[in-house]
Amino acid sequence: MRINVVYNKNITGCEDALSLLESMLIASKIEFKSFELDKMDNYGEFSFVIGGDGTLLKAARFYSSEQVPVLGINLGRLGFLSQTSVEGLKSALTAVLDKKYTVEKRLMLESSGFFALNDFVIKGCDPSRTSKFYLEINGQEVCDYIADGLIVSTPTGSTAYGLSAGGPVLHPSLDAITIVPICPHTLNVRPLVVPPDEVITVKTGDKLLSLAVDGYDSTKCSDNITIRTAKDKALLAFLGEERFYSVLRNKLHWGISPESK
Repeated sequence: MRINVVYNKNITGCEDALSLLESMLIASKIEFKSFELDKMDNYGEFSFVIGGDGTLLKAARFYSSEQVPVLGINLGRLGFLSQTSVEGLKSALTAVLDKKYTVEKRLMLESSGFFALNDFVIKGCDPSRTSKFYLEINGQEVCDYIADGLIVSTPTGSTAYGLSAGGPVLHPSLDAITIVPICPHTLNVRPLVVPPDEVITVKTGDKLLSLAVDGYDSTKCSDNITIRTAKDKALLAFLGEERFYSVLRNKLHWGISPESK
């Protein structure tokens, strides 16, 4: 097995984690190459990603076209998608080398050459004001919103910004897209879940729209934005038996009453 090691040098503790992983790979006589996050390339059949959730999202998007699984080593805060910490690195490497891991295919979205594993967030280019958004699906008018923005999310991203904005939680194995308004100025607008083959278009009146990709601005402003399911899926590697429901409970404290914490 040849391995890619991707690291985010801007995160505290990255150099120590990178050095530890590289020394373990050398001791195990495993071929590998290390890449800074902004200089990724594909050398192997598996990728370790050192950083936070944002680092893992970017690496997963990049390696999706190569169909290379990625496994996160969390140095960030929540680490919702990551599978291990630095303390568990030795056992994680052993599991990978012994092929004791599973790979999940995760739906991604595409818009004008940008790809999102979590979500696209559409807002007006003037963030200090609400905007009017016109939603079309497959060319048919669906809804008008006066709101701070719209979140178009994958099931993977349903536990991210969309959840904070009142959207539904979707199991990541589903192929579906959620559309969640951000602070809509109306009482009769609710999140919408649509099939993966729908083409979503968001338009505006006299203002331009901005598009953020997995939490990062694309710096593109337009009077209409079209979003559809991407051709490729991201491949996320998982260790052990912990899956979606236990991660919800353990990392987001889902369904845990205050007195039982």
